[in-house]
Amino acid sequence: MLLIVGTVPDETFPLTLGTPVLDGADMIINDIRVPVNRGTPALVGAVLAACQVLGTMPVETALIGDIGTGKGSRKLYEYLSRELPGMAVSTLAFHYLQPDVDWHNKVLFAVEEMEKRPVLIADAGFMYAAKMSGQAQDYDLFTPDVGELSFLADETAPHPFYTRGFILHQDNQVPDLIARAYEHKNGARHLLVKGSVDYVVAGGEIKEQISKPAAEAMEAMGGTGDTLTGLACALVESGKSIPEACLIAARVNRMAGVYAGPTPASQVMDIILQIPKALAGVLEGPGKQL
Repeated sequence: MLLIVGTVPDETFPLTLGTPVLDGADMIINDIRVPVNRGTPALVGAVLAACQVLGTMPVETALIGDIGTGKGSRKLYEYLSRELPGMAVSTLAFHYLQPDVDWHNKVLFAVEEMEKRPVLIADAGFMYAAKMSGQAQDYDLFTPDVGELSFLADETAPHPFYTRGFILHQDNQVPDLIARAYEHKNGARHLLVKGSVDYVVAGGEIKEQISKPAAEAMEAMGGTGDTLTGLACALVESGKSIPEACLIAARVNRMAGVYAGPTPASQVMDIILQIPKALAGVLEGPGKQL
């Protein structure tokens, strides 16, 4: 089972565990309708779109509302620390949660108590917490953008707010940031670095660089990094190795963007709707569409 853990930007949204269903521009979980626009809902939407091609696989979500105060995140952390040991999860994806080192560590302890250790994937706030706790190397995959990679590369920064300026301005030196993150043991076993060029990294070594096709309008769209992470999660759960899953995910996300023909007014759902077509094409012949 793929379990997706994250938040919804609505403080009234209750702690909700269930199987998500994609319905138009929304996902439905336990009869609660959530717009798929960005954040964790966009990640879930990409997973469900990928399942149309990869086939039926068990996907569950553990979501709660949080508008940045951390109140909802703490409730979800507490639930996970209590319930994970009894769950059968093969891929565990952590997404938008307020970073909290103490609660992160409790969740990681709970993972260690599981009968079978799942593949651990972290993005956004939970990835921050993993780095801040010094436990980055316990994870199988991080999916940072270049700004988040800068935080991973700064061995002294206790929080993203304190990433040093000279590191933040190394946008054109992604390989150096990757090397620095691993030098200080702040990288997961694999990285999928999201940007104008996507990098697939294993053990600190860059395995792939993907820059084509490129839909320039995607760079300004919120949520396209979330769809890329969702694609990687779905492909890992389907049985692909992590490097292969990341490579395919990067190609598919870009191709879906080309198929969507995005403009500045486009929404991430426009990309998600094109994922089945893009994924089917890439799986039939990787690289053929590029």
